[in-house]
Amino acid sequence: MTMHLAFDVYGTLVDPQGMTDHLKADCGEQAAAVSRLWREKQLEFSFRRGLMRLYADFGVCTREALRHAMALQGLTLSAPREDELMQAYLSLPAFPDAGPVLAELGEVYPCFAFSNGSYPALEKVLGHNGLRSCLTGLVSVDDIKSFKPDPAVYAYARRATGAYDQPLCLVSSNAWDVIGARSAGLSAIWVQRDTAVPFEDWGLAPSAVIHSLHGLRDALDDLA
Repeated sequence: MTMHLAFDVYGTLVDPQGMTDHLKADCGEQAAAVSRLWREKQLEFSFRRGLMRLYADFGVCTREALRHAMALQGLTLSAPREDELMQAYLSLPAFPDAGPVLAELGEVYPCFAFSNGSYPALEKVLGHNGLRSCLTGLVSVDDIKSFKPDPAVYAYARRATGAYDQPLCLVSSNAWDVIGARSAGLSAIWVQRDTAVPFEDWGLAPSAVIHSLHGLRDALDDLA
């Protein structure tokens, strides 16, 4: 049977903290903190929308989170500046290991991006970094109008990737995503990009833990 790989995008292939430099003109020394808060609120807002069945695509959650993160600092953005930052989000930088590993593994495994992001956003951010051509395809939650870690999203990923009764393994740096996938019955490898951050103890361990995508091939060999 052929293992299919589903790569999370934001935080795994591309770095949301790449917005820090863009925010310096607006937030000064608080740019890194605002960038982190923006990301936290982006996820929180998407989770809440999923639970409330008030779906709006990830770009809406991202914009709402930006406004809230700025408001918490007592700051506001003009409409044109907000649009500029949202455009910059479509050009987040890839992690250095993403391109080489996807190029290598794409020769062996069907590799998909599997994201809360919309298809247009994924096409832009992955294309900007030269990653799109390394992937067999894209899977967006926009198809079923919910967000990871909804179990329905992981079930949809199995269908959308064509895995069906074949093994599907999530690769993600987000512990909540790994837990969601494991809860839904998938294999899931956690990319622990920050060794100071422990895995969340929910009684659902990752199938494997790596510290860089460069360790993925060996981890997959061990799972085989």
